[in-house]
Amino acid sequence: MTPSCLNSQESKKKSTLNEYRSVEKKKLIISLILTLTIMVLELIGGLLINSIALVSDAIHMFTHSFAIMIGLAAIYIAQKPPCHHKTYGLYRSEVLAAFINGLFLLFVVIIIIFESIERILYPAEINGVTMLFIALIGLSANITSILILQGSHKSDLNIKGVFYHMFADAAASVGIVFIAIIIIYNPSWTILDAIISICISMVILIWAVGILKDTTRILLEITPKGLNVDTIGEELKNKFDDILDIYHVHLWTITSGMFVFSAHIKISTENSEILKQEELIEKINGFLKHKYQIVECIFQFTVRDEAQSCFFKRN
Repeated sequence: MTPSCLNSQESKKKSTLNEYRSVEKKKLIISLILTLTIMVLELIGGLLINSIALVSDAIHMFTHSFAIMIGLAAIYIAQKPPCHHKTYGLYRSEVLAAFINGLFLLFVVIIIIFESIERILYPAEINGVTMLFIALIGLSANITSILILQGSHKSDLNIKGVFYHMFADAAASVGIVFIAIIIIYNPSWTILDAIISICISMVILIWAVGILKDTTRILLEITPKGLNVDTIGEELKNKFDDILDIYHVHLWTITSGMFVFSAHIKISTENSEILKQEELIEKINGFLKHKYQIVECIFQFTVRDEAQSCFFKRN
């Protein structure tokens, strides 16, 4: 196959990928607009009719709006190439944003639970009809978002995370609808509004703690969950007979689903060219340590114009 054919195929592949991302961006933007609209409606409505459950669900929707924003950011950032001072691009920015969001959610949960307990001790009158009306609009918006994202979540992990957040929002809306109906027929049962808000707060708390745990692992560059560098090292030695030993092994995460692996590999060979490479590596290491204080370097040598160092390619 000629180079022109290869270039043509690569161009078609990039064009198809860009078209796919364009569709996913449109779906996420529509879902974001719906979620933010209902969030504002529930927040204002909850404050006006004294329903802390609606306020809690508005905060819950905010968390999922943020999740959609992260999903959109991931698509936009993935299309931006790295540069001389951002060698990994800006992928870590979404991790930092998620970490800050997790801390913010913990603060919000404390306020909601405190307010809910106060409502249990000192019940307030709630307009059940208005509460039901707002909750039904919220449920309709959640179902619409689920239908919009359906299908894409099967082939895109980014969309999949947002898709399941929408399910959680829909479940919370169903709970509020149920409580609103009870309050309409039994106005004295307003305590249920506070109880459902505490339940929603627990869901937010679990989600926030999960975010903080996952982002902390990434920010501290801890080995990704479920992976073991010792196991990977042994597998490489068993797979390739020329490998005598592997040391200085590192495995970390740039952003969700993007892992980086580095290691020093001792090779069994008597080829003099390998010895020349080792001599060159020592010289490069010495230069970088002396001038830039870089204490560990991993190199891959090749005689081709471009070596395939990983399977991740930016567009």
